[in-house]
Amino acid sequence: MLSWFLIAVFKKRNDVADIAWGFGFIFIAWLSFLLGPGHGRALLVNTLITIWGLRLSCHIFSRNKGKPEDFRYKEWRKTWNLFYLRSFLQVFMLQGIFLYLTAFPLIFINLSKPVSLSIWDSIGFLIWMTGFFFESVGDYQLQQFKKNPENKGKIITSGLWRFSRHPNYFGDTLQWWGIFILALPIQGAWITIIGPITITYLLRFVSGVPMLERKYKGNIDFETYKQKTSAFFPLPPKKSSRI
Repeated sequence: MLSWFLIAVFKKRNDVADIAWGFGFIFIAWLSFLLGPGHGRALLVNTLITIWGLRLSCHIFSRNKGKPEDFRYKEWRKTWNLFYLRSFLQVFMLQGIFLYLTAFPLIFINLSKPVSLSIWDSIGFLIWMTGFFFESVGDYQLQQFKKNPENKGKIITSGLWRFSRHPNYFGDTLQWWGIFILALPIQGAWITIIGPITITYLLRFVSGVPMLERKYKGNIDFETYKQKTSAFFPLPPKKSSRI
């Protein structure tokens, strides 16, 4: 995270922290793998994390390329005193702490002794795959929607976004619940529940849903969409709205 902070200072854009997020998990995954005994479950989980991290970081890089700094970071740049110190501590170091907490099940698996496969592995893998579908397809649908000039200023309400206002965030959290379940056959793994709880809380109540939706506050189309559509967990849309 210190390295990415230096890149942010050089590039004059703190949104590189979003790109660092996925790569950070890949780094933690393979470092802890090398420090551990090495076994099939660890290799499986590391492969899943590598696929997820590469897709996420490359998607964010592609989304940000050639565009101004993300509106959240740009606003902080205007309003924060001691901007670089706060950026170092509040963006990059704090993100590093949350990254470590979220990755706790991953680290636990990599450093633990091998155990036999069980039904929990199948359940965890299926949950992870479901989450990957929601995150990757949700991101793709939003990207394609924004590419169409006719959709400028509009709110996406089709595809997975018809059932959740944030299907990509839901998918992200679901993948970490899958990793936690993959850890459960290992003795004492219940303590790693701090990982999925951390990322779920962050995306649902802190840096994900609330921060993004604040941008659209007062937008009539969004308020109508908000009345009809679940904020996070995918549900059938309501048939009517009071707005």
